[in-house]
Amino acid sequence: MQQKGAIEARITEIEAQMGAADFWADKEKAQMVLKEYQDLKAKLVGGGGYESSDALVTIVSGAGGDDAEDFSRILFEMYGKYGASKGWKTVLLSSNQNPMGGYRSISFEVNGKGAYGALKHEAGVHRLVRMSPFNAAGKRQTSFSLVEVLPKLPDLPETHIPEKDLETSIARSGGPGGQNVNKRDTAVRMTHKPTGLTVHVTSERSQLQNREKALEMLRGKLYTMQEAAQLRESRGLSAGASTKIEWGSQIRSYVIHPYQMVKDHRTDHEERNVEKVLNGDIQGFIDAGKNLEGAPTAV
Repeated sequence: MQQKGAIEARITEIEAQMGAADFWADKEKAQMVLKEYQDLKAKLVGGGGYESSDALVTIVSGAGGDDAEDFSRILFEMYGKYGASKGWKTVLLSSNQNPMGGYRSISFEVNGKGAYGALKHEAGVHRLVRMSPFNAAGKRQTSFSLVEVLPKLPDLPETHIPEKDLETSIARSGGPGGQNVNKRDTAVRMTHKPTGLTVHVTSERSQLQNREKALEMLRGKLYTMQEAAQLRESRGLSAGASTKIEWGSQIRSYVIHPYQMVKDHRTDHEERNVEKVLNGDIQGFIDAGKNLEGAPTAV
């Protein structure tokens, strides 16, 4: 790894280049220099690559029915409160909500310096154990939700997705329950044909804006997929199957009944005050996750 002095010297050199009148004469070269500049700046604050980027987060409900969809809502609110405590902004991208306020799936953007570097350690299956509020008999219920965390990447030569690799369809977006009579065909579903990766964005007012958000999500998905593949290869592992959102695959458990505890199964970090954690106090888990050498990001 480069020494701090060498990094600072290279940053100074690049800043001088950026001040030159002909810096943008070669646009592709200029973008590559800017990418190097961003990476070096990130390294100075303890991260590399896209650690300092904004984050794109998707939560998908797994086994557990209504409880799992309610758990996805709880996780969404938890990350929103954590982001607010850091001065970050949360922007909804798309959601599939059930009649009881839970989410089958929800995607959102977290804007703030270092958001991806912190939240990437949250990627994986989360498990909730509690007395179900949706069960008349008051039985204990175990439910699961998958959290996916992607970096928000600029469209640079190394992250660019060729148009021929994309398949885009447009759908109608609007308010819940059909109450929005002025629905427009603005929702975008985009598929990366070589891998089959698909994203769906409904938040913006125009097709063009939703298309750009969808592209950002696909760039992030491809980046994390390639990062995970490289990690598996470096460890001599074969490509694994997709993560199942069910028992045995969880990275963290939130137990409200029969006792109170939140435990991360990768780091063994635990907290007894479940309410505090669900209200956004997850820094202890994030700090413990950062200490995991070469921890893979779920994709």
